[in-house]
Amino acid sequence: MCGVLGLILGHVHDDLDSPCKAAVALHEALYFLQHRGQDACGIATCAAGGRIYQCKGNGMAAKVFMDGMRVQDLPGSMGIGHLRYPTAGTSSNAESQPFAHNGNLINAPELRKYLDTVAHRHINTDSDSELMLNVFANELNETGKARVNTDDIFHALGRMYERCSGGWACTAMIAGFGVLGFRDSYGIRPLVLGEKDSDTLPGAKDYMLASESIALRQLGFRNIRDILPGQAVFIQKGRPPVFHQVQARKAYSPDIFEYVYFARPDTVIDGISVHASRQRMGYKLADKIRELLGDEVIKDIDAVIPIPETSNTSAASVSERLGKKYCQGFVKNRYVFRTFIMPQQGARQKGVRRKLSAIQTEFEGRCVLLVDDSIVRGTTSKEIVAMAREAGARKVIFASCAPPITAPHIYGIDLASPTELIASGKDRFAIAKSIDAEEVIYQDLDDLKAACAELSPSNGPKEFEVGVFCGTYVTPVPEGYFEHLNEIRGTKRKHAPHAQLASSGPTIVVSGSQTGVNGSTPHDSASGGDGNPPERARNGGIVRDDISLHNMATDPERR
Repeated sequence: MCGVLGLILGHVHDDLDSPCKAAVALHEALYFLQHRGQDACGIATCAAGGRIYQCKGNGMAAKVFMDGMRVQDLPGSMGIGHLRYPTAGTSSNAESQPFAHNGNLINAPELRKYLDTVAHRHINTDSDSELMLNVFANELNETGKARVNTDDIFHALGRMYERCSGGWACTAMIAGFGVLGFRDSYGIRPLVLGEKDSDTLPGAKDYMLASESIALRQLGFRNIRDILPGQAVFIQKGRPPVFHQVQARKAYSPDIFEYVYFARPDTVIDGISVHASRQRMGYKLADKIRELLGDEVIKDIDAVIPIPETSNTSAASVSERLGKKYCQGFVKNRYVFRTFIMPQQGARQKGVRRKLSAIQTEFEGRCVLLVDDSIVRGTTSKEIVAMAREAGARKVIFASCAPPITAPHIYGIDLASPTELIASGKDRFAIAKSIDAEEVIYQDLDDLKAACAELSPSNGPKEFEVGVFCGTYVTPVPEGYFEHLNEIRGTKRKHAPHAQLASSGPTIVVSGSQTGVNGSTPHDSASGGDGNPPERARNGGIVRDDISLHNMATDPERR
């Protein structure tokens, strides 16, 4: 899961001394998508002569862009933005590409071999984003043209789709030419396009691409539309968007986890309101709770309490349907972010208590029904139940808006390996015992799909990617892929820094004088301390600033 952006202004004015309008809007949009990636982020813009400027680094947007101070270093009237959440690959800022990619390729080993032995292209990181970028670049190169046109771009994309398998939504720039957006032919990952009148040139239009509609709406973009499965859009400088079906639609099956957890509630994906879908999840979950527990147990429930914040909407619906008091029993620390993506279980457990605290008066002597969006490893759930009991709850019933998660996610969300999933090989009673709750109730898969499908417009999706709940995926899965996935996860954890705690900020920064994970300063890391070139492992990856585009975030003269 990542956040991607693309922007091209109707007023093309690439003079280096002109206001950096494109970078200003991209930087603002990053904050509306921060929940989609907290590991690294970046912006790349294109100015006069097709020159690309970028600022990227590990950590969240405010840190990397020094609360906006770096934006002035990024001239140009078009650009792309990326918020990275690592799946395949490492969490190095080297993998925050000036090619914004949200998703995962499930035939990455095959692509890597092709690029090495046939296309003869060097791959510098473990990121599948880089693989896709190089496949696309190689197909463009096959045109033999010094300057490509829109048709060349779409044809190259079509050939890239034939080689790549998985789920993706991407934005990219063709230097000096325009901005490109495209989505996989199953519609797994989301991508939307909006437009607005130019602020500086009457009659001109600005166009912006984003992972979620909220980023566009908050910046004043309207006429928002989804990029459809297998569809691409190219916006050339000074011209309206051109859409093209680069590959026939194979399905229309967005990842249902977007509605359950990842997307903001004020977002609309493929015509379905995330907020409204979560309301329906709550109603259907309440019916399941009544069916399984019966009226006598329901009478004993004193309060319905959400695990903030994703489940707030669903918990309110559960409360309404069951006729029980709804109360905010947990306080969320807004300066700590999503805990499920932490690399170590110990860090996740500490992160839960750093993130949430119980209001004792809402629990004392009560039977509480806790509602969460999902249960993955059970680490968070067990810690939450413990906090409820410490606050005085006499009984704890735990309900999940999602069905049991029994299989890995393969399209860009690193949930866990099957052996780590608490629902793997356990029924709800064994899970209740594991997390020390009186009862655990899960949503039915059919009800979850219906909660979304019932809200879908006539031309919208009716089926969804639900492989994590049943092991049946919308795309074919290559033989040996799950072994490859487990190997990648093992490598990431082997190299993950043990000192990393929670997702409250980066442990390695690209500017300032903070100390790195091994006690070294950025200057120490750059020099290597032994006179060698600046090629040093950071958070498990190799950073090669000497062969990248000019990165303003690591320029000592701009600090």
